[in-house]
Amino acid sequence: MGIDIEPGAVVCVEAELKGDVRIGRLTVVHPYAQILATRGPIVIGDSNIIEEFAIIENKSEETMVIGNQNVFEVRSSVHALNIGDQNVFESCCTVGEGIEVGNGTSFGVWTKILATGKLPDNSVIFGNPLRHRIATDRPQNQNLQIDFLSRVLPNYHNILNPKKGTT
Repeated sequence: MGIDIEPGAVVCVEAELKGDVRIGRLTVVHPYAQILATRGPIVIGDSNIIEEFAIIENKSEETMVIGNQNVFEVRSSVHALNIGDQNVFESCCTVGEGIEVGNGTSFGVWTKILATGKLPDNSVIFGNPLRHRIATDRPQNQNLQIDFLSRVLPNYHNILNPKKGTT
């Protein structure tokens, strides 16, 4: 498979992409983000935002699947094999590979969750010590932010071409 970038995605050349990685349409990958298919492939859906220094790594031989409308903020580190839609991984959070993330979940700044199991939809993980609540609403979609970044990033960074993964 190699690197497969769908049309409409914006992937800065300064991002590090390794292994078998598919990036869906309208997904934005900032400079210095790392998407590392170390052992198994990574499939990223549509309309995701992956910010600077975020790390998404698949250390398993299974395929890591990331849904649509997720936000991986600066310095987040995510290894979960199954991630649904409309989740927010806030700055400096760490999510281990044993967690299955459903839809509408938020991981707070500096949270670290390495346990195993499936989180219920609309979970909010926060605090030290770690606390868990269920939100009444999902996080907002990022359509306006994706539209803005898709127009602005190419003005300041070289972008990988769709499908080919080249500049």
